[in-house]
Amino acid sequence: MEPVFTCRAQLMRPLALSELLLTELQRTEGDAAAAPPLNRRLYLSLRGAILAGRITAGVQLPSTRDLARDLNLSRNTVMSAINQLTAEGYLTARQGSGTFVSDTLPELGPLSPAVRGRKLAQAASANSGSPRELSQRGNLLTAQSGSADFEVQPFAPGEIEFAEFPIQLWQKLQAKYWRSLDRDLLDYGQEGGYMPLRVAIAQYLSLSRSVRVTPEQVLITSGTQQSLDLAARLLTDHGDEAWVEDPCYWGARRALQAAGLKLKPIAVDLEGMAPSAADWQQGRPRLIYVTPSHQYPLGHVMSLQRRRALLQFAAQQRCWIFEDDYDSEFRFGGRPFASLQGLDDHAQVLYSGTFSKVMYPGIRLGYLVVPTDLLPAFNTGLYDLYRPGQLMLQAALTDFITEGHLNTLIRRLRVAYQARRDELARRIQRCLGDRVQISGQESGLHLCLLFNTPEVDDEAIARAADAQGMTVRPLSRYYLGAPQRRGLILGYAYVPTERVPPWAQKLCMLIRSQLPD
Repeated sequence: MEPVFTCRAQLMRPLALSELLLTELQRTEGDAAAAPPLNRRLYLSLRGAILAGRITAGVQLPSTRDLARDLNLSRNTVMSAINQLTAEGYLTARQGSGTFVSDTLPELGPLSPAVRGRKLAQAASANSGSPRELSQRGNLLTAQSGSADFEVQPFAPGEIEFAEFPIQLWQKLQAKYWRSLDRDLLDYGQEGGYMPLRVAIAQYLSLSRSVRVTPEQVLITSGTQQSLDLAARLLTDHGDEAWVEDPCYWGARRALQAAGLKLKPIAVDLEGMAPSAADWQQGRPRLIYVTPSHQYPLGHVMSLQRRRALLQFAAQQRCWIFEDDYDSEFRFGGRPFASLQGLDDHAQVLYSGTFSKVMYPGIRLGYLVVPTDLLPAFNTGLYDLYRPGQLMLQAALTDFITEGHLNTLIRRLRVAYQARRDELARRIQRCLGDRVQISGQESGLHLCLLFNTPEVDDEAIARAADAQGMTVRPLSRYYLGAPQRRGLILGYAYVPTERVPPWAQKLCMLIRSQLPD
């Protein structure tokens, strides 16, 4: 059974709520002669705070006596405003308990906090007049859709389920540090992160990925996005050229564009990033971003010959390679290769990984392995730019790794995810046959479904799937240049094995209805 997590904001200090309302009343003072009566102003202030989400559903209001005292109003004035809001459905009176903000508001209906927040933001934007101007960097960053535009539904790439995660064990490990309450673990992060965790990660990477690493080279970050942002800030200048795979992971593309880099799309073939002869001869990138173990999104594994060529090019050009090894734990077949960093004799590779696909996405802990001579700069940049912390969480993760729980979890997840992958691929092949190709089956947590008919509109299929409760991503959206193939990216980690057949059947029938005869 999947764990159910619930959260409800019901606590708000009465004094804090009174201070908020006092501020709102002062905002509406204006000309005393033209101002509405006090009870009306209080009504409007309280109603506006509820609709704007500053006072959330379930919050209990102070008593009318306390509110009158805090706002320096008569109790009749306060009761008049409260009674009107209750009559209109904004507040709910519970006998013997008090008055609370209603879960269902007249304008919005019974919505989750996240959906309610989006609707309120949309309404505020619509009423704000002319749109605010963003910077060129801001416009570039927001021009393309990212993960926030997708709902977490079956086949959502990058999402995992938590049935295999040992929640009670994880709670126990964290509770141990909260009980001991080491004050040092409540402070800002140490330089580079919690050293015992860096030692554990260095040992793990050395054994599992052939990474050449000392604990001092491991920097703890909040994930690959922060690692790449830090590397781009410290190693490149605005206007420098960066090579990216085409198609490319949207998060990496955004981070590099936000850093002001000029992105050069490099085609991908069955051996991974495939620079042309002209690229090899004339290219002058400052940074190369690659996912050699499982190219995102096509899923190809970079060949050993291509890895060596890329490393030789980086050494000759004195450019940096950022190796994103985002889900190398999940390999189901084929010949394994050492990491690029492990093959690098010239210290040109920065190696990045994350725990979000093994543990849970919200853990926001990753690591960056940095060449030794860059450590002073990267330690300074990491600390000054991001002010890292979460030492308590890092300490618990250290125990999780050193006590063998991480390896145990990875083994269980491999079995579960391979069963889901096999079932999904089998259903697709049986239903769609030679109309499609399946790419990226050897490793990772998604399949890339390639259409053999070029005129297929993968964006339209993704929209139709969303309408039927499924989240698939159109491959064409991941190309920086003109899309070379049309297809869909299907994550299978989020769907329990027993639910794969009905969802796969539903998706296949939808795709068949969209394909040309």
